[in-house]
Amino acid sequence: MASHIGKLPVAIPAGVEVTIDGQNFAAKGAKGSDSYVIPEGITAVVEGNEIVLTPADDLRPTRAKHGLSRAIIASMVKGVHDGYEKHLLIVGTGYRAAMKGKSIEFSLGYSHTITVDAPEGITFELPNPNEVVVKGTDKQQVGQIAANIRKLRAPEPYKGKGIKYADEHILRKAGKAGK
Repeated sequence: MASHIGKLPVAIPAGVEVTIDGQNFAAKGAKGSDSYVIPEGITAVVEGNEIVLTPADDLRPTRAKHGLSRAIIASMVKGVHDGYEKHLLIVGTGYRAAMKGKSIEFSLGYSHTITVDAPEGITFELPNPNEVVVKGTDKQQVGQIAANIRKLRAPEPYKGKGIKYADEHILRKAGKAGK
């Protein structure tokens, strides 16, 4: 029994260059480049315009690595071709963000402003002061930076104030019961 995800081939879109050297995998595209070391027991081969991963045996850890490797390689190929982005909304009176070079400065109701620097491979966009877009080629890194920004002032359940994902629904609680 093999991994259901691992068995699926990864399509290589036009404009993406893939190189496999032993266990080293590298993808280069319009948005950038990325590399990954394929775990032992998994071999990757380019067949036509697809990447096929095969496990060396049918043991449980190998099957798990098979699916994981395929998912990471598929994310890398998509990332260097299209890129990833996360939209965050800032909700609350006086809450806003402003660009300072490549960094973002947040005013979130604290006594001080909070500055978030863009790491290598990540860019920030501010369509308006209450919206932040995190962009990059690495799916994990984009998600982690967006989660770190959201954590600065997580949305509260009574009025929904804070930083939330654009597609996130905040469950509201009823306030105090009146007399």
